[in-house]
Formats: sequence, structure tokens, C-alpha cells
Amino acid sequence: MVDVADKLGYFQAITGLEDPDLCTEILQAHNWDLELAISSFTSSDPQNNDPDAASSSLIDSDHNRDPETNDYSPRPINDDPGLGPPPGIAWRIITLPISIVSGSLGLVSGAIGLGFWAAGGVLSYSLGMLGFGGRRGGGSDSRLVPSSAAGEAMEFVALFDRDYGRNGLKPGFVTEGFMDALQRSRSEFKLLFVYLHSPDHPDTPVFCDGTLCDEVFAAFLNENFVCWGGSIRASEGFKMSNSLKASRFPFCAVVMPAANQRIALLQQVEGPKTPEEMIAILQRVVEDSSPVLVTARVEAEERRTNLRLREEQDAAYRAALEADQARERQRQEEEERLEREAAEAERKRKEEEEARERAEREAAEREAARVRMRQEKALALGDEPEKGPDVTQVLVRFPNGERKGRRFESNTKIQTLYDYVDSLGVLETEEYSLITNFPRTVYGRDKESMSLKDAGLHPQASLFIEIN
Repeated sequence: MVDVADKLGYFQAITGLEDPDLCTEILQAHNWDLELAISSFTSSDPQNNDPDAASSSLIDSDHNRDPETNDYSPRPINDDPGLGPPPGIAWRIITLPISIVSGSLGLVSGAIGLGFWAAGGVLSYSLGMLGFGGRRGGGSDSRLVPSSAAGEAMEFVALFDRDYGRNGLKPGFVTEGFMDALQRSRSEFKLLFVYLHSPDHPDTPVFCDGTLCDEVFAAFLNENFVCWGGSIRASEGFKMSNSLKASRFPFCAVVMPAANQRIALLQQVEGPKTPEEMIAILQRVVEDSSPVLVTARVEAEERRTNLRLREEQDAAYRAALEADQARERQRQEEEERLEREAAEAERKRKEEEEARERAEREAAEREAARVRMRQEKALALGDEPEKGPDVTQVLVRFPNGERKGRRFESNTKIQTLYDYVDSLGVLETEEYSLITNFPRTVYGRDKESMSLKDAGLHPQASLFIEIN
């Protein structure tokens, strides 16, 4: 059993909180339930405070689940009129996290998600962070590192290809983020097969080698679906496991796009299955969804045909009109063309020369002013104080991903933080605000007179730059 010190250290490693007292309070508030404390910390998204969004984002279908097969009994839900009538299997409409929709990584915390790959009540402790056991297909580090959604997908595919199905056909997992894969399935008029990979689960190796990499099943999968896979140790895979409420692994799902950045869950399969069982389940989903996909394909083809016809007609009309106009202009302008061209050329030369000189002069003046401003603000900051109880550690994250850190006295004004950011010369603008994410607080110019301690930024703070 993991003792108190291990739980405290693990919670700090995941959440990035360095204050042991604060971490202890959070764990005590959750009765030292490490999984519950991490889940509570990582789910503190401002969007989740909207009761209307929360009530409509997920439709609970656990009471419809068949305990023998993990399938869902029919409850048709059609959230997108453009998709036509729903297939004859259960739909669950899921609102995707904003970080998946926008491609943003959001917080790195919670991507390990202790307990989310528990099976049969047995909790996996084989985390590289704690130094227990080996793993297969888990990558070089069990901790989440910031990366793009496409980068995570490419890493997953590379590790899957390395560890499984060396001599046979494999699922054609796309090397792109979930939203790109969803868009690909829409454009190809296919369903999206989602596989969430739990590297430490004991059933994972057998399922990957024996089922996913079975030649018959892989061929069926590649022919009928766009396939996307993600590790629950990576940011996007973890967020999708939360959105899909994955509680048992191996976990597979079939989804299709719905309206307003949501997806329709057509089928989910939890726990190990044979290739024959998977084909039977997915074949039913394909058959039930076929009318929707065929209708969408026909309608799209009709739209393309109509659009192409209109474009051809418009192009022919424009060509005839332009030819008539060109002949008329040529007749009217021929006599004065040479004189006008000479005058125009001279005028343009002078204007370009004046504009170039003015731009160079203004650019030099702006650069000189910025250099002077940075130098003055850098000198005004003084020496960086040593660590101490009255010293605040501040980390500033810029929009380009760059990070800068510095220590300040706790009675330092927020104005000094703006001076510090300006002195670095990273930003090309002075119209920005300093913010914190959890909870979201904007330390705008109206709070420049507050001290770091009064603003709640002591003893440490992580600030983001938001361009106004």
C-alpha cells in the first residue's frame, strides 16, 4: 500500500504544486484518496461551472448497459439534424473538452490519471514515476510531457508498431489528433474507431496482439473505419478517456461527429474481446449506421455536383463579360495609354521611395524606443532576491511557449511584473494581461498597485500572457 509520503510526493509530481502543506490539505479533504484528489484537481475547468452545459454535455447511459456484453440497449438520440435518423443502436452525445476541440494542451496535470486504468478492482501501481515494474508500449517516460495532439498520435503509433503485431496486419491508426481524425472520418463518410491504450493493464498485450493485430479483424477495421488510438498517459488520450467515461480496459469505442463540437457515441466495448466478438459487434454498428452514412455521401455528392455546375456557369458568364469589357477598354484607352503609363510610373516610383524611407525611419525609431524601454525597466528591477519566506517565485508563460522565471519580494507591486515582462523583449506588444488559470484571475492594469502577497500570488505563482 502506498504510504502517506508516497501519496504526497505523487500528488505533487502530477499536479505541479510545490507547497507540501497545500497538497496535504487537498489530500486530507479527500480522505487521502489519491485518485479522487487528482480527479478533483484536474477537473477544475471553468466551463464545468455552467450547469446548463453540464446537464446537456453527457447523457448518462450506465443503466442501459448490458452487464454481460458491455453494450448499450437502444436509446436513439439524434442531436444533429444533418445526420438524418440515428442508427438502431444507442447513441450518447458527448461534448468534447475545449482543449481537444482547439488543439490546446491545457494543463499537463492529470494525464497519468491514477486509477483510470484499473480493471476488476485491481489498481495498477506500475508507474515509472514510482519506480515499480516494467511496461510494454508505454513509451520512454510514464509522466505526461507537453506535446501536440499530432505528436502524441505519432508517438502512440510508433510504440504500437514497435510492440505489437510484428508479423501481421495492423489497424491503420492515423497519426493525427482526435479532432483531425474525426474530420477525416466525416470527409471519408466512415465511422471513427477509438482505441484507448492502457500500457500497464494486464489484458493490454493479449488484446493488442491477439485481437487488434488479428489479420481478419485488422482488415475489417481498416476497410470500414477511420482508426484513432491514444495512450491514457498522453494528454489527449487521458482527456478522451474522461469524456468517454472509460472505466475498464482495453477500451474501444465507435463515434461519429455531432453538432456543436460534440460526438455521438454509437458503441463502446470495455474489457478483452476476441477478434470474432469484436467483428460481430462492429459489424452490427456498421450495418445500423449505413443508412446515415450513405445518405450523407449522396447529399454531399449532390452538393458538389450542383456547386461545380454553378461554378462552370459563373465562369463562362464572367469570361464572356470580361472579354467584352476588355475590348471596350482597349478601344477607349489606346490613344492615352503611353502618356498615362509614363506618368503613373513616375508617380509610383516617388511614392515607393517616400514610403520606404518613412517606414525605415519609423521602424528605427520604434526599435530604439523599445530598446530604451527594456533597458530602463531592467535596471529598475534591481537584483533578484535570494529565496526566503518573504520572497515570491513567479513563472511567466508566453504565447510562444517560452517560460521565464524570477524571484521578487512579496511586497513587490504587480506593476513590477509587467515591467519584468516588458524588459525581456519577448512580446511585440504592450497590450496584454497577466492571468492565472486555476482559478482564472486576470491581473490587469487596474491591479498594478497591488502587492504580490495581497494579490494571492505568494509564495509562488504561475502566470500566463493573454494578448488583449
